[in-house]
Order: sequence, then C-alpha cells, then structure tokens
Amino acid sequence: MSFHPLAQAPAAIQIHAWIALALIPLTVAIFLIPRGSGLHKTLGWAWVVGMGAVALSSFWIAHIRLIGPFSPIHALSVLTLGALIHAIYSIRARRVSRHRKTMLGLVWGALLGAGAFTVLPGRIMHSVLFGG
Repeated sequence: MSFHPLAQAPAAIQIHAWIALALIPLTVAIFLIPRGSGLHKTLGWAWVVGMGAVALSSFWIAHIRLIGPFSPIHALSVLTLGALIHAIYSIRARRVSRHRKTMLGLVWGALLGAGAFTVLPGRIMHSVLFGG
C-alpha cells in the first residue's frame, strides 16, 4: 500500500478521498456506542458533515464525463445529500426507525458501495491499495 498515487492526484480528489477514508473509522465508532447518547449525536453530526463534504466534493471531480462534466456518480451525490437531509428530518421528527434505515442505507450504499467502485483497476485507490 502506498498513498503516493493519492498524493499526486488533484486537490479535489485528495479532499474527497481523505474525508471518505476518515468516515470509515468514524462509522465503526458510531456503531459501537449507544444510540441516542450525547456522543452518538456528536459523532453523528461529524459523520453527516463529512458525508456531505464527500458528496459535495465529488462535483469537482469530472474524470468520467457522460453528460457534460457529470457522471452517474454525481447522481449518487445528489441522492446522498437528499438522504442526509431526510435522515436529519427523520430524527428531529422522532422517527427513529426511518432515521436508522436512511443512515444505514447511506453507510452501505454511499460510503461502502460507492467506495467499492474506487478500488476497480485503473482508479487511484486501486493504485493506493494494490500498487500502480
């Protein structure tokens, strides 16, 4: 493993990747603490801000262009931002089950699912993990 390929990437990709990588241990920590505790809420807000930053930063990454500078990944980013808003609304409305389902969907779909595509051959994270 070498972070050299990531260090050589454009700033938008570095910001996007480093925040996404930081969300992985944060996600594990949130899963390990009691739901509804003050720490859960604090770490949850940090996760929401981080995930929002990952989604927003994707709009400055345009290596795959299908419609102008956009790709299907950008549709996922819009969906992610909407889901974050929905999750916040749900917990504020005390719809805990809906909040939980939305957040789990974000973890599995937007963080881990989309993250899996970053390790495909030819992608920067593939080079980071497996060499160039």
